[in-house]
Amino acid sequence: MLPQANKSWYWSEKNLEFAFILNQFGVPMSRRLKNAQLQTLTLDSDGKVALHQQLFLALRQAILDGRLKPDTRLPSSRSLAADLNISRNTVLSAYDQLTAEGYLVSRIGAGSFVSDQLPDDLLQRKTDGAHPDLRERDIYLSKMAAPFKGKVLRPANRGLPFSPGLPALEVFPFDDWARLLARHWRRPAREYLVDNPIGGTKALREAVASHLGQTRAVRCHADQVIILSGSQQAIHLVVRAFAEPGDAIWMEEPGYPGIRDSILAAGATPVSIPVDEEGFSLALAREIAPDARLACISPSHQYPLGQTMSLARRLDLLKWAKEEGRFILEDDYDSEYRYAGRPLSSLQGLDDDNRVLYVGTMSKVMFSGLRVGYMVVPEDLVDVFLSLRRIIDNHSPAVPEAALADFINEGYLAAHVRRTRLLYEQRQKRLVTLLEDKLGDIVTVTGQESGMHLVAFLPPHIRDTEIERAAAESGMLVRALSGFYNLPTDQTGLILGFAGTREEEMPHLVDKLAAIIRARAK
Repeated sequence: MLPQANKSWYWSEKNLEFAFILNQFGVPMSRRLKNAQLQTLTLDSDGKVALHQQLFLALRQAILDGRLKPDTRLPSSRSLAADLNISRNTVLSAYDQLTAEGYLVSRIGAGSFVSDQLPDDLLQRKTDGAHPDLRERDIYLSKMAAPFKGKVLRPANRGLPFSPGLPALEVFPFDDWARLLARHWRRPAREYLVDNPIGGTKALREAVASHLGQTRAVRCHADQVIILSGSQQAIHLVVRAFAEPGDAIWMEEPGYPGIRDSILAAGATPVSIPVDEEGFSLALAREIAPDARLACISPSHQYPLGQTMSLARRLDLLKWAKEEGRFILEDDYDSEYRYAGRPLSSLQGLDDDNRVLYVGTMSKVMFSGLRVGYMVVPEDLVDVFLSLRRIIDNHSPAVPEAALADFINEGYLAAHVRRTRLLYEQRQKRLVTLLEDKLGDIVTVTGQESGMHLVAFLPPHIRDTEIERAAAESGMLVRALSGFYNLPTDQTGLILGFAGTREEEMPHLVDKLAAIIRARAK
């Protein structure tokens, strides 16, 4: 009910101010409190927020808006509870919280009053959602942080059709995965609950070492494997380990933006080396930046163009690292999926001088929400990378790692990769056919021998960034190829993931994409 005029607290000048607030509660059944901007807060018995918290927020807002002036006396908890038809304990809880946070003061024998010690700038705060201090100001940022000032992070949205790197989630054996998780959560080993080694669960490190040896010819033992929260964390650690501020670091052009960001975050200088049909060129790299400290490459499946680095160039790069005392970061992000010829050996498997740091991820073969990546480091650098990792987050979650070790050791991962390899090959063929049928006069596209995405090249006059934005508005995630270049380029195109897009959905999706492209090709 609304406050009544015959209540003793209601008649003083200060209490009249509070009466004005209470009169804005409106219809008794809705228990509403309107603020000065005519927005409505509701005390809802069925809401997710507790009634005492709703009342606290409503009264606090009235204080901040200036509708409840300093030194205003609030009604007794019993009176307000009766007026709002709520429990007295609810009002007491709200008052207690307001008092604890300094909005109210309690005076013995007199009641609760709005504090007269609130700063003027707090009382004058605007409530239209705008931040009061969003003004230009000079901020000193380190050389490592300055490159990211004002950078807008794109939302991932990797669950959308054509998302590069999105696996076929609908065929993942979740029943088996759930059973393995339940096995370890039902009776978890004590060491999984108390802590986890910095490098990851021993069982998973052993499983990954065995898996990589069989599938990628990686030469390592379990102690060289470090489990991380993803390949990006591994890239960050490698760059930080070898780059001094200002040092030149080679990366591929076009290349993975995450590598460039990690180089910038280390205060180093990314040096873009254009790739050709044989992949990364050491000769060109030495011409551009002969003193580079590190080479960051994806030799088995260049990202995003898809070339495979020739054997001759691999051996030359390993020779350079050995003779110059340098190191190589090998990003082997999706090489499990090869559709022509025998699986390629890793660069690390050819290394006879421990110069390669191998980086991989489970995001492509399983799902990105798992947040498991790994790196294989030379034996004499294990302690260095464990220490660097500990600075970031100490260790990863143990129980999911134990389940993942079983998933690998009991053959579920290998079986899943075999199934999805056949599925992805078929999906790639279907997408290529549709693109050629619908857009063959505009785009140039060919199937790739490996991976989970392909590139549809566009004529230079079509801006791929516009296509990317329009596709996102239509519920598709395609990446503009030009965004992966650091040097000026006229090359435009679209990076299209096919692995996670159902074949039966592709005709409709390609029709939508074709309409977007043709509208901008005129």
